[in-house]
Amino acid sequence: MSDAVTTAMREVSRADFLPESVKHLAHYDGPLPIGESQTNSQPYTVAEMLRLLEVHPGHRILDVGAGSGWTTALLAYLTGGAGTVIGLERNANLIGPAREALSSYVEDNARIDEATAGILGAPDEAPFDRILVSATAPRIPQSLVDQLADDGIMVIPVATTMKRVRRRGGQIEVTDHGQYRFVPLVED
Repeated sequence: MSDAVTTAMREVSRADFLPESVKHLAHYDGPLPIGESQTNSQPYTVAEMLRLLEVHPGHRILDVGAGSGWTTALLAYLTGGAGTVIGLERNANLIGPAREALSSYVEDNARIDEATAGILGAPDEAPFDRILVSATAPRIPQSLVDQLADDGIMVIPVATTMKRVRRRGGQIEVTDHGQYRFVPLVED
């Protein structure tokens, strides 16, 4: 299948977001360690999540659990220069390498910030057209739903099920999209 997500994954090399010790495994379709007990997600899973997210040029996007920065760069590619992507990462030791890798792919439409303890997401910068969460939550976090713009979409693994959450007016639609495993989402 050739679509925008396939093109983005071809243009934004996973290898550039991996530590030297695992760069040679970049084409492996499985998660790879990036340090600090974190992983760079399986390419198949990332592609499925991005397709569920339905990113369009010009979107404002929040990338929760940016890790290596790969998903932030993919989202920036998909939203184009007119869009904005804010990647959030809790582990300060991952942010420097992620920012460095991201800088080869984007100019000023994407960035990676350290997540603020006790706050999930970036409520001061909301609303977002799309929110991607790359960590498992025990339930759909209302605080992230509240950060969605009208007609916004969030893709998030909850327990072992990938959920697609769409906000339309005051209504929230949730659909299930398969079983996946991720590291746990830190909510506090």
